[in-house]
Amino acid sequence: MNRRDILKNGLLLGAMTSVPARVFAQVNPTAERDRKLIAIAHEQLDRAGATIWRKDIVGIADFGLHSAERRFHFVDLVNERVQSFHVSHGSGSDLEHDGWLKRYSNIEGSEATCRGAFMTRSWYVGKYGTSIRLDGLDQTNDKALPRAIVMHQASYATPEHVARFGRLGRSNGCFAMGPEQFDRALLDLGGGRLLFADSMGLAEDGSRRLPPIAQVDLLRNELGAIYERPSASAY
Repeated sequence: MNRRDILKNGLLLGAMTSVPARVFAQVNPTAERDRKLIAIAHEQLDRAGATIWRKDIVGIADFGLHSAERRFHFVDLVNERVQSFHVSHGSGSDLEHDGWLKRYSNIEGSEATCRGAFMTRSWYVGKYGTSIRLDGLDQTNDKALPRAIVMHQASYATPEHVARFGRLGRSNGCFAMGPEQFDRALLDLGGGRLLFADSMGLAEDGSRRLPPIAQVDLLRNELGAIYERPSASAY
């Protein structure tokens, strides 16, 4: 190594050591969000118990975020790693088609997304090609099988669709993903794994937003604290 190379390397090393430590600490801007998602995955697996027999990877759909955001998370609990993709919600959950989920429903014909824990079941070939059946494990989604709420691919659930329209298209209540992203679901969320859906509103930096459905719930709670709630016969 000649003198010029020694000087060049010395200057490079000096520049690196002068960089504040906080710059290196920010290499993964989603670290705090990922930590929370990993905790949610463990919590939901504990709640589901022995029903879920493959516990290496958990799918989490955060419908508190706008559909333009990557809100379907593959949470790898073995390697403590999270990868995120787009996912659509149902048209009955977003009548204005503005990209925000505003209501959940477990009623057949609602074409709305339902919330709660699901167990993935067998593959089948349907209207959208190979799809994954889902078995709802909570009272909020126990009609998933008869409603044919599944995971499938769709052209309206791609990043390109977001780039063109500013939001994803809507499903009939199913978890629709772009074809390339759905290939990942076929590999990582095969039968016997957990999928959890709710409105958490976890931004990439780990902060929590207040999604529209949570705003409605908060308003109801605040009103209930001020006014006496009507009796059931009033509805």
